[in-house]
Amino acid sequence: MRLSRSVLAASAMAALSLGATTALASPASAAPNTTPQKVCGSAYKTVNSAAVGSLGTVYLTYNAANGENCVATIRTNPGTRLDMSAWIYVTDTDENAQDAGRFTSYAGPVYVYGKGHCVDWGGSINNVYVQVYGSNCGSLKEHRVTFTR
Repeated sequence: MRLSRSVLAASAMAALSLGATTALASPASAAPNTTPQKVCGSAYKTVNSAAVGSLGTVYLTYNAANGENCVATIRTNPGTRLDMSAWIYVTDTDENAQDAGRFTSYAGPVYVYGKGHCVDWGGSINNVYVQVYGSNCGSLKEHRVTFTR
């Protein structure tokens, strides 16, 4: 099944509005000093990030040893469970992953193979959404969208 950027983003938002959870990893709960490397793994280096308003940050990380990207959305102040998401999509390969639900600290990690490919990725916390399209494509400029719903 081929997913377009808008379909992937819409499905992530629909999952959040319905309160659905896609469990791709262990439950999202962590100490306030959570880092992308603690969530994705120590071999993953941060290559991009986007603020989710003042609520937290979505991180795009990359593992050069296996060619995988990882995305995690991490809250600035963990606490009460909030709707959160993390997603990634590789247009060239149609590979995608997402995690959405009510979490205390972070959403994700979600992984896809991305070596040599542009990636679309993003996440949300509460009602603030960030989407980054055409990211990490060398000289091409990415496109960022942040909105509140």
